[in-house]
Parts: sequence; C-alpha cells; structure tokens
Amino acid sequence: MKYEPIDPHLFIENRNRLKALLEPGALAVFNSNDILPTNADGLRRFIQNSDLFYLSGIDQEESILVLFPDSPDPAQREILFIQETSDAIATWQGDKYTQEQASLISGIQTVHWVHEFTRVFKGLAFDARSIWLNSNEHLRAEVVVESRDMRFVAWCKNAFPLHRYERLAPLMHHLRAVKSPIEIDLIRRAIHITESAFRRVLKFIKPGIWEFEIEAEITHEFLKNRSNRSAFLPIMASGPHSCVLHYEKNNRQCQAGELILMDFGAEYANYASDVTRTVPVSGRFSPRQKAVYNAVLQVQRAATRLLIPGVTMTEYLKNVGHIMEAELINLGLLESDAVKNQPENAPLYKRYFMHGISHLLGIDVHDVGNRYRPFEAGMVFTCEPGIYIREEGFGIRLENDILITADGPVNLTADIPVEPEEIEELMTI
Repeated sequence: MKYEPIDPHLFIENRNRLKALLEPGALAVFNSNDILPTNADGLRRFIQNSDLFYLSGIDQEESILVLFPDSPDPAQREILFIQETSDAIATWQGDKYTQEQASLISGIQTVHWVHEFTRVFKGLAFDARSIWLNSNEHLRAEVVVESRDMRFVAWCKNAFPLHRYERLAPLMHHLRAVKSPIEIDLIRRAIHITESAFRRVLKFIKPGIWEFEIEAEITHEFLKNRSNRSAFLPIMASGPHSCVLHYEKNNRQCQAGELILMDFGAEYANYASDVTRTVPVSGRFSPRQKAVYNAVLQVQRAATRLLIPGVTMTEYLKNVGHIMEAELINLGLLESDAVKNQPENAPLYKRYFMHGISHLLGIDVHDVGNRYRPFEAGMVFTCEPGIYIREEGFGIRLENDILITADGPVNLTADIPVEPEEIEELMTI
C-alpha cells in the first residue's frame, strides 16, 4: 500500500465495539468489494469495502471477515479469510497478503484461505442463533450493480433457510459516526495532502487554463504524497459551470474575470477529505464576486459555531437557513418582506442555496450515520454553504471539515487558505 502502516489496535478496538452490540449467539459476516470490470478484459482500481476495512484494515479483494463472539472455540471468534496466492498471481499481479501479514495488519489470529470459507462457515452457522449480514444502506445510494455482500446474502439464505437473519448496517452506522483519535489523525493526513494540492494550483490557475489541467495538478500532488486516489470525483467548475452542483466533466477552458469552484479531496489510507474553494481565474475578485464570497464565508463561520454536541441536524439546518436568508437579503437577492411571508416548507433561500450544509466524513466522503442522532464529540462533518446566482453566471461554495469536540468545533482544514485577500495574494506571488 502507498500509505504507512496503521496501528492494528484501531481495528481490534473497532471489532470489540461491534461485538459488544451483537446479541448472544450472533454470527456476523463482512465481504470485500469486487474489482469492477470496464470492457474487454479491463478492470477498475480496487477500492475496499468500508466496513470490512474499518474492522480489519485488510485492503485486498476476495477477503471475508467473520465474527462469532460466543463461539465455544476461542480460535473461531474472529476469523479472516484471504486470497491464497500462487506463482501465476505473483507473476502477473504481484504480492498478496501472507497469512502472517494479514494477522499483523488486522490483529486477528485465525487466518484461512478464502477457498476454505464454505467448509468453515457451515460449522459456525449451525452453532449460531442468528446470522448478521452486511449491506450498503445509504439514503443517497443508487445500487444498480450487485455487490459481493448481496450475492452472499442470496447464497447464505439459500444454504441456511431456517436461520434468523439481522442487518449489520445500523450497527456499523452507529459505530462509524464517531471517530477515534487514530481515525482523526488519518483524516488530518488526507486534509494535509489536499492543502498541498490547493496551494499548488493557486500558483497555476490563470486565464486560458483548462479545468482538466487543474485537476491534473491536484492529482499529481495527491499521488506523490501517498494518496491512492481522489476521495471522490473532483469538481473543477469554471464560469457558469460553478452553478452546477455535481459538475464533473472538467473540460472547459477558464476565462479571464471568471471564478472557478474546486470541490476535491485526497483520501489517505481509505479515509477521505472534502474541501471546496472558489477562486478568481484572473487572480482578483470583482467587487460583486467578493461581496458574495464574503457572504458565503460569513454563513460558514456562523454554521461552524453550531456544530456542537447535542444539536440535531433538523435544528442545525433551520438555523443555517435563517443565517443564509439574512445574507441573501443583504446581497439584494431576496426581499425581507417576501422572506417574512414565505411558505414554511418552501424557503426562498433554496433558490440560491439548494443543497445541504453538512454531511458526515470518514472512510466514505458521505459517511454513514443516523440523520436523527444528535451531534456527538468525535463526529466529523463538512460545512459547505454556497450561493449560486445563475443569472449572474457564477456560484461560490466554501467547504471545511469540522471535528465536533466537547470544547467546541475544531476546523481540521484551518490551514487551507479561505480568506479572499490571502487567496488573491497567493495567486499573485
């Protein structure tokens, strides 16, 4: 792996926390992701299943984790199955984990080859009271490709039709929402790489540059700093494209006087960062651009102060909406009388700020968690207000990554320039 070794105590503790939530006699199974095909014999780069990585640190395809905390045999309470290598695999693909390496990474003592899974699992299943299976449960997920987890669900229910089945996803969402100190350090590392990339492109952006050239500079900085990839498809949105929320084509030439909205983030050891900055292509904001920029910055500062333990997402969104309304009125985009008389379920600010303000961040860039759970220390949220003025041809979004603590919010992205004057200065050095 490109990233440096992770303390296995992270994965040991994560498994212990999950086992404490399982009911007596539970048998839990987690599968790795598939390597996805393209066309002909082409393959995508492998990205591990987030839950399996969270519990084991294993970053390799064809891996299975089985937890059976109440097994009478201590050697069967945690079992890892990995792909057995061969001379042919070593020649064509390179090294795979040995059983000893997998044990050191995960802290799991019992490691089998994956071809032994069916034989071993049958004995465990007959001793279990219930089987707990994993799935990708996310409100924004559109699952159109059958995953290894879902194929296993079908196989398992066919092989053991009389067993009682339970969902692991709610437990994993509960656990993963609160980050441990090791996880926060990994997120910080990803953010630091993202900072390096942003500072690099500030000196590169100028009229005539193509959006994909900016993306290339960012990708280069990621890879040379031990990041495997972008944490998500980067957005390099110049001019009118800055009003397209999920613009990902990155194929337009930047013009003088325009803004470019850059939403990007490095991953490090599978942990994500997520940062947005909007900068002037020519190195200077126009008065109108700066006024809108400062309004977004004011909303972000006020919203960040609300990211404290005990607040609910519903309360947070309502308060941010009121803050945004005031800024839009000051910019002349909304009228105060119209805002006073607006329908409660159709606020006028949504015309200019139509997306959410925050999402959880972790192994997944839109990390899992319960949307009704009050904020807790250890959660990491983005804070990303924006104002998009289609009739004026530009949009501005600013996004930071915020750690919730008992002593108040901590801006993990504090070293990434955001003040308009600092950005202008760095672009002209």
